[in-house]
Amino acid sequence: MNLTDPISNALTVIRNGSRARKIKVDIPFSKISEDILNILKREKFIKDFKFIDDKKQGALRVYLKFTSNEEPVIKGLARISKPSLRVYVKKDRLPKVFGGLGIAILSTSRGIVTDTQATEMQAGGEVLCYVW
Repeated sequence: MNLTDPISNALTVIRNGSRARKIKVDIPFSKISEDILNILKREKFIKDFKFIDDKKQGALRVYLKFTSNEEPVIKGLARISKPSLRVYVKKDRLPKVFGGLGIAILSTSRGIVTDTQATEMQAGGEVLCYVW
């Protein structure tokens, strides 16, 4: 399967899976998707994820997280920077999602990080997505 934007595909699969209250979803493997999932796991938006070897590209199995009353922890995902329109921010204009209740995921020269980490590193970069 040839995808032009693996980030959008991963976010869409996660968004649709959580809305449909799926326990797990599979997304095609890419290094940037794996980095984003590491952040989502660290920030407790998902339970876990693991690599599934299918003898081709591979897949990432994502175990979604729900609250005690079966509501998805991830309320929303928004892709900000797209292949057709890149969005960059300087270190003094880093976005805050819902006043700090959500996270912005950025691609910086030091890797894929959250808005909080970028503030600590005093680094700007490309805004990949918002998660709340």
